[in-house]
Amino acid sequence: MRAPQLPLVLHLADNALVLGQRNAEWCGHAPVLEEDIALANHSLDLIGQARLLYQHAAKLMGEGYTEDSLAYLRDAPAFRNFTLLELPHHGPLAANGGSDRDFATTMVRNFLYSAWALGMWTRLSQGNDPQLAAIAAKAIKETRYHWQHAQDWVIRLGDGTSESQHRAQAAVNHLMPYTQEFWAPLAHEQAALHIGVSLQEPQFLSEWNLLIDAVLEQASLTRPTDGGFLSSGNHGIHSEHMTYLLSEMQSLARAHPHAVW
Repeated sequence: MRAPQLPLVLHLADNALVLGQRNAEWCGHAPVLEEDIALANHSLDLIGQARLLYQHAAKLMGEGYTEDSLAYLRDAPAFRNFTLLELPHHGPLAANGGSDRDFATTMVRNFLYSAWALGMWTRLSQGNDPQLAAIAAKAIKETRYHWQHAQDWVIRLGDGTSESQHRAQAAVNHLMPYTQEFWAPLAHEQAALHIGVSLQEPQFLSEWNLLIDAVLEQASLTRPTDGGFLSSGNHGIHSEHMTYLLSEMQSLARAHPHAVW
C-alpha cells in the first residue's frame, strides 16, 4: 500500500517542476541581464525543490520509480500541478501561443504563487512527515526571496509608466481567477491532513489575501472580483498548454529513456 501522503508530495513536486520550467524559458530572453540571471536562479531553486520531492515520492512508491521517471516519463493527466503554473508567459495581451513573452505576466504569476507557497511551506515544515518537513524548511528560505523579488516587480510595474501599469493590470486580471484553485477542494487535501497539515484552513486564505492586497494597493492595481472559470490542474485536468510544455521538457529523456546523464 502506498503512503497516504504521496498525492501531496507529487503535487508539490509537480508545482515546482512546471513553474521552474516556465521561468527557465526567460533564460537569454529577459529584459535586462540581471533579471535573466535572477529568473534562471529561481528556476534552479524550484527544480531543486522538485528533485527532493520526487526523490521522496519515489521512495514512498517503491522499486521501479525514480526522480527522473516521475519528472520525464509521465503524461499530462498524471501531473497534479496548479493550472496557473503551466500557462505561457504571453498573457492576455497576445493573440496566440507563439506570441512574445510578457514580463508582467511572469512577475504577477510568481507573485501570486510564491505568496501561497510561503504559507504552504511554513505549514508543512511543522508537519509529521520528517522528510517533507526538512524539504519545506529549506524551501521557505528560497520562496521568501522569490516572493520579495516578484512583489518588488509588481509594484515597480504597477506604479511605473502607463504602459507598464496597463500590462501589470492586464496580467492581474488574467491570472487572478486561476488562484481560486488554491482554495477549491484539493485532490491532495486528505494527504495533507494525514501528516497533520490543513491547506484549506481559513487562516491560510486570510494570510494570502493580506499579502496580495497590500502589494496590489501599493502598486496602484485593482484586484478583480472572484469568480469565473475554476481550473483543476491539481486533479489532472490541464490547459492545452501543458502538453506542449511537457513535450519540450521531456523530449530528450523520452528519446533516450535508459541514458545516464
